Amino acid sequence: MHTATLIQDYRLPPERVPQTVVETLARDERDECIRRIKRLLQEQDAALVAHYYTDADLQLLADETGGHVSDSLDMARFGYEADAQTLIVCGVRFMGETAKILNPEKRVLMPDLNADCSLDLGCPADEFGRFCAQYPDHTVVVYANTSAAVKARADWMVTSGSAVDVVKHLVATGEKIIWAPDKYLGEYVQAQAGAEMILWQGSCIVHEEFKGKELAELKRRHPRAKVLVHPESPASVIEQADVVSSTTGIIKAAGELDADTFIVATDKGIFYKMKQAAPDKRFIEAPTAGKGATCKSCGHCPWMAMNSLTKLLATLESGNNEIFVDAAIIERAKAPIKRLLDFAGQRKQLIYGNNDA
Repeated sequence: MHTATLIQDYRLPPERVPQTVVETLARDERDECIRRIKRLLQEQDAALVAHYYTDADLQLLADETGGHVSDSLDMARFGYEADAQTLIVCGVRFMGETAKILNPEKRVLMPDLNADCSLDLGCPADEFGRFCAQYPDHTVVVYANTSAAVKARADWMVTSGSAVDVVKHLVATGEKIIWAPDKYLGEYVQAQAGAEMILWQGSCIVHEEFKGKELAELKRRHPRAKVLVHPESPASVIEQADVVSSTTGIIKAAGELDADTFIVATDKGIFYKMKQAAPDKRFIEAPTAGKGATCKSCGHCPWMAMNSLTKLLATLESGNNEIFVDAAIIERAKAPIKRLLDFAGQRKQLIYGNNDA
């Protein structure tokens, strides 16, 4: 199958990737932070929503305060259904924007507005718009891991759990497709759906680091382990998987599969929920590189790591770090999201809980 590719590579160069810095607090400082955060959430009628890839303490706080831990679209859906008038989004910036798109009347805050995403950064809206203009007869399908402005340029938004079904539907109706921004997920969807798509050449700097050769060696050392892989990973990793799925699908597989050991190729922040789903099982990080590795994320997103207890507390105390999205962009960006939700409803599929990030 022929795959159209772009001359320009939109994967982030190493110099644009920050070092991964994980906050460490003394026990008494941590406990005091948590106590004050819980009080402020209640006083401000605020709901805390956290992504699977954030620090375990943030996920625990969301669980304990009536908030929610999930993927980005489900986080935004929870915000829509929640009575709270303020949403605190622990994740990366496009997640805060998606929450605002679906909840424009609510105040949306984040612990750190610098928490970006390599897929979002690697797909600038103006350049993407010019690229799409070269193919006016193509349907534009974008992954959830994109800015509000990119979603506003799209015909469809998809999640990792819904992408194959949506693309199969478009192929069956004779549509020609532009896919953005993740090239690896695009290649996976293309193969599964039997589609030919024009692929934007972006990537997730976490998943791109997983290595096929080193994974094969790790499997030899753990021959009974099942391999769980997110489809943003390279093909050499995907082809060795027992399960290729979204974040929610990976957590579900850990609880359901008949195995006591799993090798996991996605951000290691997910281990918090995986251990809840399967407390008696063992989880091993998939290898991110071999000898001489220079990876900067090494299995954990540096932007997700910018979310911390102290930053969350500072945001609640100050009211800073609010997400704003232009009203015109909100109106246009709602259309591709609603198209996905309508598609799922017609097929009685559960789309919420099937995103990545």
